Amino acid sequence: MLGYAFCGSFCTHRRALAELRNLREANFDVLPIMSETVWNTDTRFGRASDLKQAVEELCGRPIVHTVAGAEPIGPSGNLEALIVSPCTGNTLAKIAGGITDTAVCMAVKAQLRSDRPVILALASNDAMSANLKNIAALLSRKQVYFVPMKQDDPVSKPHSLVADFSLLSETLRAASDGRQYRPLFL
Repeated sequence: MLGYAFCGSFCTHRRALAELRNLREANFDVLPIMSETVWNTDTRFGRASDLKQAVEELCGRPIVHTVAGAEPIGPSGNLEALIVSPCTGNTLAKIAGGITDTAVCMAVKAQLRSDRPVILALASNDAMSANLKNIAALLSRKQVYFVPMKQDDPVSKPHSLVADFSLLSETLRAASDGRQYRPLFL
């Protein structure tokens, strides 16, 4: 079973949902996880209730959306990999700092304490400024892998990086073999 966690980069949810659909079509059993922000927030990109309904219908199970709900992920050892897609800069910083105050961060901690892969599909406006040190820290961490990323708008958002969500499956395969899919930066 895979874990698939959504963080609040709302403008990338459509792409993240498409990749979740691809994983389900490839017959992966998926445990859905959402940050509390995603669980509760309606935005110009969509309503929280619509996203929750789509994810639960795709996965055929309830969404884990609390710290207490995510904590058993580690001891159960049920996840062959945990995907965080999209992974915001805020969540990235918390993971790098060992902070577990959200369902997604607790799921990551639980997964890593079992020495199992975590795949991060970054979507952050400050990836090449305030969060660059967190990318570097996590690149050297065992069992943490990044979906290859690129600048989405180098002129208007010069510090922004976003994962190429279409490379998520390839990154998952590489992570299952214990290696980072390359090239990392597109």
